[in-house]
Amino acid sequence: MGQEEQSSLAGRIEKDFLGEKMLPESAYYGVQTLRGAENFHITGVSMSTEPDFVKALGYVKKAAALANRELGVLDETIADAIVGACDKLIAGEMRDQFITDFIQGGAGTSTNMNANEVIANRALELAGRAKGEYDVIHPIDDVNRSQSTNDTYPTAVKLALTFSLVRLLKELALLSESFRAKGREFRHVLKVGRTQLQDAVPMTLGQEFHGFATTLDEDYQRLTEATALLTEINLGATAIGTGITADPGYAAAVCRHLREVTGLELSTAPDLIEATSDAGAFMSFSAALKRSAIKLSKICNDLRLLSSGPRTGIGEIRLPAVQAGSSIMPGKVNPVIPEVVNQVAFLVIGHDLTVTMCAEGGQLQLNAFEPTIGYCVLSSLRMLTAAVDTLTKRCVDGIEADRERCRSLVQGSIGLITALAPSLGYEASSRVARRALKENRSVADIVLEEKLLTEAQLNQLLELEAMTRPARRQPVPKS
Repeated sequence: MGQEEQSSLAGRIEKDFLGEKMLPESAYYGVQTLRGAENFHITGVSMSTEPDFVKALGYVKKAAALANRELGVLDETIADAIVGACDKLIAGEMRDQFITDFIQGGAGTSTNMNANEVIANRALELAGRAKGEYDVIHPIDDVNRSQSTNDTYPTAVKLALTFSLVRLLKELALLSESFRAKGREFRHVLKVGRTQLQDAVPMTLGQEFHGFATTLDEDYQRLTEATALLTEINLGATAIGTGITADPGYAAAVCRHLREVTGLELSTAPDLIEATSDAGAFMSFSAALKRSAIKLSKICNDLRLLSSGPRTGIGEIRLPAVQAGSSIMPGKVNPVIPEVVNQVAFLVIGHDLTVTMCAEGGQLQLNAFEPTIGYCVLSSLRMLTAAVDTLTKRCVDGIEADRERCRSLVQGSIGLITALAPSLGYEASSRVARRALKENRSVADIVLEEKLLTEAQLNQLLELEAMTRPARRQPVPKS
């Protein structure tokens, strides 16, 4: 066995008030992180899987070190080493060292200590010292100075959500534009509109797809507005909002430094006790995500219905064939992309309920369930972003209209009579509709047979523009 391998196996020993633990020599995390990892085998999802959250922790700890240095409560050399370590973390280094499970007891203490220990040990290296030399740079006394899990953890979650939302908004904008492009492509494709799954009145397929784009634009705005809820932070609150262990000027200083290092318009909550115990911002943000998920799911329901068949359903559009649909039925192709978006929406809805229960379950001066809140909302963001990207690239971009099918359904639809009703009158229109249904004939044939309109008048009233937009019509004179 080589000397390097023996050294790696030997590791290093760290201790806390519960006793000693052996750690791998390569580990930047320490004893308290290891205890947290051993205690919580819940989701199998470690903090390392959320790079935005790890980066956010780096920003929070960097701002704290800068504020403490400014206030003279942290040695300048130590502060500089901590800032250097935080910069490495923000750049993406050491992410694999965040080994604690996302869901944990202690309101996120294990994760906060994971960050403190990783940053302390990297700072020690930058200072030319060995990992574990905490008498030089200490995870709590130095990296966690003026802080508590109760203000660093929720602040980091808010930053992570803000970072992650940027990607979701980008994907929503691309999906909206894809629908809008299809709206332009299908602007002359006349089809039947439906209400309660029954024939209603004519419209264009382009109008339908443009409507999908508009509803996504609305949710883009709602999510953007929800971001404002994340800009109010409680850094400086420490344990419960009284600011105990922090300098009187710390809350203002750390918020200013966090604004500078992140470029975000952050502000300190006016009531830190309220801000530390309340999870309303997370609840509102989760609700905005749920709204978007529901809208996307409804659109996907429509896509599945419109493409149903291909010969025995509505069949007005063709979705891209991305994989075989059955292990028993040859040639079958299923709407698997809309289906997976539906399932993501169901998960997001479930996560929102979980966030609601976590927010309600908070007690007294702290909400102990913020780890589950963070897990749910960040997971919802990640899944929604992936689902929207998949829907755009593997479905909507490749949708085709079955123009002949659309035309055939319009011509056979009783809904055409609604376009003629202002000219024919309600009673005559009702009679024509009943005959068309009973005799299985087209509305146009019966109108001409009864000489209610001339062929020229009928064609004019059944023009695409006349049937899909408001238009002034003159009633046919009564005989």
